[in-house]
Amino acid sequence: MVMSRALDLLGGRLKLRHLVLVTAIADQGSVLRAAEHLHLAQPAATRGLREVEQILGVELFTRGPRGVTPTVFGEAFIDHARAVQAELRRAGDRITGLANGETGTVTVGTLLAATNVLLPRSIAALKAERPGITVIVREGTFDSLVPRLVDGDTDLVLGRLNPIDDRTGLRQIPLYDEPILLVARDGHPASGASVLSELLAYPWILPLEQTALRHELEQVFRAQDLPMPGNRVECTSILTVRSLLLQTDMVAALPALLVRADPQLVRLPVPLASVKRSVGVTLPESRALTPAAKVMLHHLRTQSETLSL
Repeated sequence: MVMSRALDLLGGRLKLRHLVLVTAIADQGSVLRAAEHLHLAQPAATRGLREVEQILGVELFTRGPRGVTPTVFGEAFIDHARAVQAELRRAGDRITGLANGETGTVTVGTLLAATNVLLPRSIAALKAERPGITVIVREGTFDSLVPRLVDGDTDLVLGRLNPIDDRTGLRQIPLYDEPILLVARDGHPASGASVLSELLAYPWILPLEQTALRHELEQVFRAQDLPMPGNRVECTSILTVRSLLLQTDMVAALPALLVRADPQLVRLPVPLASVKRSVGVTLPESRALTPAAKVMLHHLRTQSETLSL
């Protein structure tokens, strides 16, 4: 039975259009919306899904009144379908890049407040040199971006370097080290505070638990025998963090470059000497970068050398 299905997948019955259709249904949440997205008639989309399920011998989606939901088989197949399409896009970009070196797409994953200065400067330099290259930026946590990096949907991840000893197939390139500062709005009542305990009277904005910065902040509080702030918001959106800081008496720990670039935020005179971050690029170990991604990496390296820390 298993051999039969393997032969079906390799024998020409499964088409690229099937992969595109299945991922579109997963993204759109219904066969009808997927058909509209792909400019197909709904009967054609329904027929195509039935063909894939017949080839595989399993149902890929459960049908409901509000759309479809992937089954366990569907989730597995969708992951592979995305990876195949990503590799084909990479192949197209690489061929185009080798042909003229002026076009292509590079997808950069970026972490919370990771590169508020470096990434915009690098993108601007790249676009000035090669306007035909499209840059896609995806923001998330390290754990959420790594799967996209591994399956080829993202070319590189830029931000705070996280330990990867327990991960396989990744390598890292350090670019610069940056201190983390405790910050608040200009005119904050704690602007004269000198010790961490004085800031516990105010609400805090903390990174999510799965981030490296959150773990390091917890160690700082533990080393001073202080509890973590009970009155807190946990957030990884820098726009939300900034708005909360400016509109309230909240306190947050942010990268120095972000603070220095924002005149409405001020550094609180409470040291976090033990909390620093090494910013760099995380790459797949075995997969070669596309020409567009190589250009992006070049500008990241060049622009990082001009940063004043």
